[in-house]
Amino acid sequence: MRIMKPILVSGIQTTGRLHLGNYLGALKNFVDLQNSGAYECYFFLADLHSLTEQFDPKEKPKQVLELAADFLAAGLDPKKSVIFQQSQIPAHSELAWILGTIAPMGELKRMTQFKEKSERDKEDANVGLFYYPILMAADILLYDAKFVPVGDDQLQHLELARTLARKFNAKFGDTFTEPKPLLTQTPRVMNLAEPGRKMSKSRSHPMNVVYVDDAPEDIKAKIARATTDSGSEVSYEPEKKPGLANLIDMYAALSGKEPKAVAEDFSGKKYSEFKAALAELVADHFAGFRERKKALLAKPETIEKAIAEGSKKAGKVANKKMADAKKKIGLAL
Repeated sequence: MRIMKPILVSGIQTTGRLHLGNYLGALKNFVDLQNSGAYECYFFLADLHSLTEQFDPKEKPKQVLELAADFLAAGLDPKKSVIFQQSQIPAHSELAWILGTIAPMGELKRMTQFKEKSERDKEDANVGLFYYPILMAADILLYDAKFVPVGDDQLQHLELARTLARKFNAKFGDTFTEPKPLLTQTPRVMNLAEPGRKMSKSRSHPMNVVYVDDAPEDIKAKIARATTDSGSEVSYEPEKKPGLANLIDMYAALSGKEPKAVAEDFSGKKYSEFKAALAELVADHFAGFRERKKALLAKPETIEKAIAEGSKKAGKVANKKMADAKKKIGLAL
């Protein structure tokens, strides 16, 4: 008799090259969760979500292929996890529309990410930004996910998914599983030049972002010019030295040490010495990743096949849940 594992769902937007913040905040955890053997994992390429950002249609296929290569090169295994492309499964958009008809406008207006992004781009903010949390809820509820790995900044969105599951179940009958957060302890990797802002694929200059597939010489150049505040002593003081603390957090995350222990290791050393050691650590950590990604991209048909097969598996699960939901609301003949 097969033991049913709890289902876990998460995804990453296809909005450009993967950076260190994406890796430490999501992809590294995906691999660890998969390899724990404790969950039935569904990981997806969130290409529908990515449309809320400015994009070039010609670049989209490349971005999907690149992120899929990142998934596989980092260690996600199609034999252990279901890896799929969001837009290949129409049920995501269909369920999002249905959930939207029971979603409270007031709660959507209070979403922190929507408020921040719409305030920043008042003229260009699109409706997709407002609807984003409902699509996210559909992504989760379609698969009866019991757990969703999230950081603190996504808890509000996940709570909406829980609310919508409860409302739908109460109104139409038991259909969806209420997902629970699986809080991940990950450092907030900040912009190299502006440590008050998160590292971003779409809103940061490339020289202020460490991409996981950067060449060693590029990593060295970027970290060498990173903001490290006044003074010269390596110490972990996030309030006084946010730039240096950001770099120490990176070192700690990749070395497995505590930030204060890292600072102690470099006590008495110059900033330049610490930066050189960090650049070497980052370059060495992703050496194997870069080789695997290069080999994967040399055979794009292998990546495409893996994603097509994963999307077919996910589609069967999503379509079954979608049929049940439509029956509950009276749309099935």
